[in-house]
Parts: sequence; structure tokens; C-alpha cells
Amino acid sequence: MNRHISPRDYEAWYETPRGAWMGAVEAEKLIRLGGIGVATRVLDAGCGTGWFSRRFAATGARVTGVDRDPVMLAYAHRLGGEVEYLETDMRALPLPDKSVDVVTAVTSLCFVADEARALAEMTRVARRHVVLGLLHRHSLLYLRKCGRGAYTGARWHARVDVERLAARLPGVRDVEVETLLFWPGEPRLGRALEAVPGLRYFGGFMAVKITL
Repeated sequence: MNRHISPRDYEAWYETPRGAWMGAVEAEKLIRLGGIGVATRVLDAGCGTGWFSRRFAATGARVTGVDRDPVMLAYAHRLGGEVEYLETDMRALPLPDKSVDVVTAVTSLCFVADEARALAEMTRVARRHVVLGLLHRHSLLYLRKCGRGAYTGARWHARVDVERLAARLPGVRDVEVETLLFWPGEPRLGRALEAVPGLRYFGGFMAVKITL
């Protein structure tokens, strides 16, 4: 997430009609892709205030959220939830190899300077999957939001970028890419457009599952 946004503002966005809808759709997709559920060991890299960490934990998963920002983590602690938080950099995770089932990173990788190093660390500690939420460059969201507000400084990805990153990683067996949330505006129209088959290739949110 963008570190120029306060924890309170970040959480408040998910309380808006648009934020609540988009967050729920994104979380549901990532949970399905990662097979996150009861007793799954999940590491949420770049967790920020823990909004997604708490959704993963609500499935019965055992979740650890990691972030390098103590202010974000302090806010996450105050919000509660069955999540353990650890202050650390996702480019140097203090965990043994293959120590968790699934590593998630929800748009946090978009703000890391050395994304290849961070992704290598995620694949090192994951046993089954690395599941990413990325910003999709070929989307209406990119046209409307690139370089603005919460998206200032973000890296936007295309499918080919994901494939190139994954090709550099050892032990990758498969890469699955989906996009969703085509319409970056109000949720009523957005829900209707999600049902249009051709638009699913141009969603603003890119959900990626890397199978190890």
C-alpha cells in the first residue's frame, strides 16, 4: 500500500460502498486462488493495517502479517483479529525455507523497489503458493488513477511482466493470472459489468497464483 496514506484513511476507504465491494471481491478471489482456509499457514507480506490479513484469518487460517512500517502495524494491532504481526521487510523475511503454506501480497509488491528480490523471498518461505494482488496496466483503473492519490509511485503490471518475474524463480510449477474489477467507479454498475465475459481481461486488479 502507499505509505503516504494514513492508516485511518486506508481503513476508512474500505468502509465506503466502493471500497467495501472491491475489497470483498479481491479478498474472495485471493482466498480461492490460495486455497486459504482452516489451519492454512499464511504469511501476508506488506500487510499494512491488516485489512486483508483479517479476512484471511476469518477463514480459520493461521495468519502472520509482516510490514516494515511500525505505524501501520500499531494500527493493525489496535484493530484486533486473530493475526500475529511482525515488523520486517518483505525483501528479507526472517523465516525458514518452506515454513508457511501460502504467502500473499496484496498490492504491496507494487510499491517495493526491488520486486524481484521480494518475490524470491516469498517463494523461498512458501510451500504451496504465492498469491499476489497487483495493479493491472491494461485497465480503466490505470487510465484514471495512475500516478494519482493512493496510486502515486505504484508499479503497474501486465501479464507479460508477471510471466517474466515468475520465470526467474526456482521451483515454479505453474502461474495463473486473472483480472477482475473492470469498472473503477460505483459498485452497482461494476457488479453488472463483472458478468460481461470479454471485460475480465481488462480488470484493474490482477490476481496471480504462483504454484510451487
